[in-house]
Amino acid sequence: MWQSLFDSLADENFMVVAVAMDSRGPDAARPWIDAASPTYWSLIDPEHRVAALYGMVNVPQAVWIDEEGTIVRPPETAGSTDHFRRMDLATRTMAQDDAAARIAARVAYMDAVRAWVRTGAHALPGDAARAALPALTDDSALAHAHFRLGVWLRDRDPAAATRHLTEASRLHPTSWNMWRQTADLEQVGKSGGPEFWARVQALGDKAYYPPPDLPGF
Repeated sequence: MWQSLFDSLADENFMVVAVAMDSRGPDAARPWIDAASPTYWSLIDPEHRVAALYGMVNVPQAVWIDEEGTIVRPPETAGSTDHFRRMDLATRTMAQDDAAARIAARVAYMDAVRAWVRTGAHALPGDAARAALPALTDDSALAHAHFRLGVWLRDRDPAAATRHLTEASRLHPTSWNMWRQTADLEQVGKSGGPEFWARVQALGDKAYYPPPDLPGF
């Protein structure tokens, strides 16, 4: 969907910058990028530095940045919804209405981006954009330091790496990025296994993908 968005705005001085937060490194992320064959910029960020700088806690999240380098919409869910929580885990299928709602949300998000690029719609004024930015706390900053150290140690001292990665999730429990990447470093696929679904269920009425304040959500 990002390629079609980029193509539709090719004459509007617009760029998509995709960031793969894959802590297994470039070799794990590159096949997905190659398969997509994007013509927009694609980066690989194994240490989640972009997440630390912008306060991202899940994927897909997006930040809107204008031509002057100003954030006009802080990190928010980029067209994903919580309908996946009603998925039949045995068959990995979703009810037709839920699948349709997820597609509609993606279309609504892409339409909102196009409206912003072409008319300035949905951009937040400076004070509102700053107020909506995730707060950087001592714990979240320390969590990112532990996470980067854990990623660096994983091929050098696996036991120490696990301690640092576990501490990162403890300090920043709302970061699904950290938890899922830590799980996948332990075992590929673990990030979508029973432990993940148990954590999702533990949210109760709390959203996994908080909807953005945009038309269609």
